[in-house]
Amino acid sequence: MGSKILDVQDGNFEQEVLHSNVPVLLDFSAEWCGPCKKMVPIMEEIAAEFDGRAKVGTVDVGAAQETAVRLGVMSVPTVIFFKGGKVQEKLVGPALKSALISRLQRLL
Repeated sequence: MGSKILDVQDGNFEQEVLHSNVPVLLDFSAEWCGPCKKMVPIMEEIAAEFDGRAKVGTVDVGAAQETAVRLGVMSVPTVIFFKGGKVQEKLVGPALKSALISRLQRLL
């Protein structure tokens, strides 16, 4: 089974996130970030649970610096929720799966 997590970069951010017809949960992370690695299985579970109802993506801040700067991401992990192309909420630091799911459900 392949991952349902989108790899979002500067080049596809507008198409995948801003023009999405479903809510988007984006996890901004970095390869060197320990807490970010702990978020990966949580994001994979949420992507599977919300498949078809929401998009779950990850953004490597090293590879997508333009997007990270534009959204004011100062530290990783940072999770940003989008709906209708607009930022709805931003969480900085590691987040519990239950907290992410409750926020995502509010956007459905």
